[in-house]
Amino acid sequence: MSAALSNLISPGVLFFALGAFAAAVKADVALPKSISQTLALYLMAAIGFKGGVELRASGLDLDTFLALGCGLALGLTIPIIAFGLLSRLTSVSRVDASSLAAHYGSVSLVTFGACIAFLGEIGEPSSGYMPAVLALMEAPAIAVGVLLGKSGNGGGKASRNEALREALTSGSVLVLLGATAIGIALGAQGLEDLDGFFVAPFTGVLALFLLNMGVTAFSRIGALKEAGWSLIAFAIYMPLIGGAFGALLATWFGLEVGDVTLMATLAASASYIAAPAAMQLALPTANPGLSLPLVIGVTFPFNLIVGIPLYLEFARFLSG
Repeated sequence: MSAALSNLISPGVLFFALGAFAAAVKADVALPKSISQTLALYLMAAIGFKGGVELRASGLDLDTFLALGCGLALGLTIPIIAFGLLSRLTSVSRVDASSLAAHYGSVSLVTFGACIAFLGEIGEPSSGYMPAVLALMEAPAIAVGVLLGKSGNGGGKASRNEALREALTSGSVLVLLGATAIGIALGAQGLEDLDGFFVAPFTGVLALFLLNMGVTAFSRIGALKEAGWSLIAFAIYMPLIGGAFGALLATWFGLEVGDVTLMATLAASASYIAAPAAMQLALPTANPGLSLPLVIGVTFPFNLIVGIPLYLEFARFLSG
């Protein structure tokens, strides 16, 4: 419960709430579109670069390869599952279903950190390469979400190929993947050289970005009310589906209980940093009034309070 409370009062969540409150009282604090896009690109570059450094630092032994393979499979599969469920069980448009699929296929650093803390408190060990798995899972899910959003116009194979090209060369995905590659190439020394740009200012830039997203999300929250309880239900059952799938796959890959729990938590989490920034750039017609309230208001606290202990018990059950 303390982990849930501490994360719910983290700077990013509080600034998001401030933006929502500002929109509710009709205060004019929204950022110009050009500045908001600049902040989004910064976050993509910082997340990708630091993730690449983590990937290089993790080493590339067999256990690491297995965990990375498991994470990659989840990052590619979960957004497709989420998109299918949204398309069949809710009334949202294709572009909004694609955006939500990217959010739920991508991962939450804060939820992952809460799981690490929880495992530490109960003495359940985990491996040092798991942060690298988190880094790897960011981009594939976002690319799949963008592909789903851009491939809905028919046109056969040529249209799908064009959608794939656009997804992989979308500004957000390109910066995220490119920054990850640079982080792998430069390693810890590169992170030290760029500490004053990518590390120290990150929390402040994220807070400002989420302040603006709070304004945007609340101003469009009517769409969430129109969508009804089907989306609220999705924000609860999708983490359970993702967590179960992640735990099963991680157990099949031979991971230990602590790592299975972390993999399940990653698969169950939803991004409120990388995915909103990416969708703002790649799918600008998608409605953040649907995605952010669901991710932050429903899935985030559900995972912190209920999900993480549940994923641990399921991991222990699978381990026998």
